[in-house]
Amino acid sequence: MSENTSTHSYETIIGLEIHVQLKTRSKMFCTCDNRGEDAPPNTTICPICTGQPGTLPVPNRQAIEWGVKTALALGCTIPPTSKFDRKHYFYPDLPKGYQISQFDEPVGQGGGVTVRVGEEEKHFRLTRLHLEEDAGKLTHPTGSQYSLVDLNRAGTPLMEIVTEPDFRSPQDAKIFLQELRLIVRYLGVSDADMEKGHLRCDANVSLRPIGDQLLYPKTEVKNMNSFRAVERALTFEIARQTELWNAGTPPTKQATRGWDEASQTTLEQRVKETSDDYRYFPEPDIPPLEFSPEEVKTWQAGLPELPSARRVRFAAQYALPLQDIDVLVEDKHLADFTEYVISELKAWIVAEKPKDRGVTWHTHKAEISKLIANWTINRLTKAMADHGQTIHDTKVKPENFAELMTFIFEQHINVPSAQQVLEEMIATGADPSEIIQQRGLGQVSDSVELESILDTVIAANEKVAAEVRAGKQPALQFLIGQVMKETKGRANPKIVSDLLIHKLK
Repeated sequence: MSENTSTHSYETIIGLEIHVQLKTRSKMFCTCDNRGEDAPPNTTICPICTGQPGTLPVPNRQAIEWGVKTALALGCTIPPTSKFDRKHYFYPDLPKGYQISQFDEPVGQGGGVTVRVGEEEKHFRLTRLHLEEDAGKLTHPTGSQYSLVDLNRAGTPLMEIVTEPDFRSPQDAKIFLQELRLIVRYLGVSDADMEKGHLRCDANVSLRPIGDQLLYPKTEVKNMNSFRAVERALTFEIARQTELWNAGTPPTKQATRGWDEASQTTLEQRVKETSDDYRYFPEPDIPPLEFSPEEVKTWQAGLPELPSARRVRFAAQYALPLQDIDVLVEDKHLADFTEYVISELKAWIVAEKPKDRGVTWHTHKAEISKLIANWTINRLTKAMADHGQTIHDTKVKPENFAELMTFIFEQHINVPSAQQVLEEMIATGADPSEIIQQRGLGQVSDSVELESILDTVIAANEKVAAEVRAGKQPALQFLIGQVMKETKGRANPKIVSDLLIHKLK
């Protein structure tokens, strides 16, 4: 496929169908363990999830509540009544010959998600959010003439989120999916790990001449197991369809193609089914669901702060730059940790800091918040990774990290020494003040104490001192480095610089 295929004459139309696996303890319609992916094949199954005759499904209440809460978080309307339906298709890993899903009365209708794509904010509409059960899993041993069926996954609770065809580029789709993953993680309803199949995406792609309002036959692209794969698969499919349009042979039928990571191409699988092919009808063994306005209000009130709201608040409350906010909000636990540290320093400033020195939260919040964000993003996360820790299990308590940030802000310790303290905190969980005292890492800022050291350095480097007097900046930096060496890195570089300039003038 040519990489230089032009799409300037055509508009790309993309709609997404996303499956999110809920991390309930039990499956959608039975009490089997919902962690079958970590168990030996066909060990977390029962007569219900394997579709044995005479069994009755019982809906998982938590899965329904999580589905409604997610729908509310995505701005969906919750109808007063919802029902389950049977969706018929035949495949070796679907033991009943049908899937219990939702057709015309889902738990969530409409809604949408607003994301930032580059410098532009875009709103992508949703069609619906419905609940259903997952099928099993087929494995195909290399070189064999048979397939193996594992039904541990059969009956796993899923949310299917269907969007309107609002996406106009692969980047649009990727950024939307990343935001959706973040939302369900903030809600705590799914780990949404694409590599493990907790978040799966199918994309419907078509083109049309620019200015045309018709929707042409779409191609569904499957088997994309990472955000990068989504972007690459859509880019390839757009180029493939563009060539067909340029040749005067645009797609005339809906089709399904699979993304092949090895060849970086999409491969045709089958003609796409329609709703008529699935022969939907209401599930006779499950009564309709009814949601009262009071229930919906309670669920709405119980929603946590979502990523979009947190970004806005972090910008207003802490004056953090957008780049730092994006990194922090991407990991809810890291954002929680950072916010706790900031609140500790804020409380310390309000309670302890002398106002006659001009330090208040209002005047210094941007500086303090930026200091903490920089250390958290660029130093703490790296040091934790080096020690095999995460923000979930690190030995560094937020109050101790706040104390270290206080020492840095107050210039009681310089950056190289603070890095040593952080390493020790991660390794042992010790209090930073104890580490500083035991190792003698406190910063030397006393001008009287530094005077004799500066005199010694200047005397030993008279030629360089003369260059400083002549205005050569590199020479000054050399002398500062010598002082830092003499003090084993404990001197305050700013004070050293000021004293040297004063002395050499």
